[in-house]
Amino acid sequence: MPNSSQTSPPRRATLGKRSADIASMFDGVAAGYDLTNTVMTAGMDKGWRRAVVETVDPQPGQVVLDLAAGTGVSSVELAASGATVVPCDLSVGMLTVGRQRHPQLGFTAGDAMRLPFGDKTFDAVTILFGLRNIADTVGALREIRRVTKPRGRLVIAEFSTPKPWLVRTAYHKVVLPMLPQIARLAASNGVAYDYLAESIKAWPDQLRLAELMIEAGWNVVEWQNLSRGIVALHRARA
Repeated sequence: MPNSSQTSPPRRATLGKRSADIASMFDGVAAGYDLTNTVMTAGMDKGWRRAVVETVDPQPGQVVLDLAAGTGVSSVELAASGATVVPCDLSVGMLTVGRQRHPQLGFTAGDAMRLPFGDKTFDAVTILFGLRNIADTVGALREIRRVTKPRGRLVIAEFSTPKPWLVRTAYHKVVLPMLPQIARLAASNGVAYDYLAESIKAWPDQLRLAELMIEAGWNVVEWQNLSRGIVALHRARA
């Protein structure tokens, strides 16, 4: 018989990316998620978010969907322009922390495959480091396009494939294996962050993601590399 004092191992997702597993994993890291991100990226996450805001260029009167918004850090920065920003996330834990920290924002629970919004609702949609966590990439991109106004913008920030060989080798062989240990030092769920490294390695490179966006019906698809391609910023029009 197991000892009653034993606790269950920390919940983590797999590359099968079942929505329930993804949500549960992020529920478990919600409280320390923002700090862990800053520690793991050595503060580069701030610059990546700034690049998203500059690319979207939200204006007063516009409505922006911040998908996979987590605790709303990116939503706050987008809303500083005066646009109406709707943070949406699958994780109830993330939404709970976000509402506590940013009560001025209208956090909404939603699955990217079945968004709880009408057709042609948003002037722009952003998804920062969340598209990688959805099992059906093209299906999600089509659903995002459904809720985007004609000629509306999509901006995706996602971990990608570093272009310089030396950077790519060091990133895959040194940096990614260290992420779970760094997460543990930041008092987060290190086991859950094993999935982070796995999902980054399995994710399409810049060109392939652009092709998937075109397959989903997006137009004028472009991308730029940030931090030597560790992150790629893709943009398109509905």
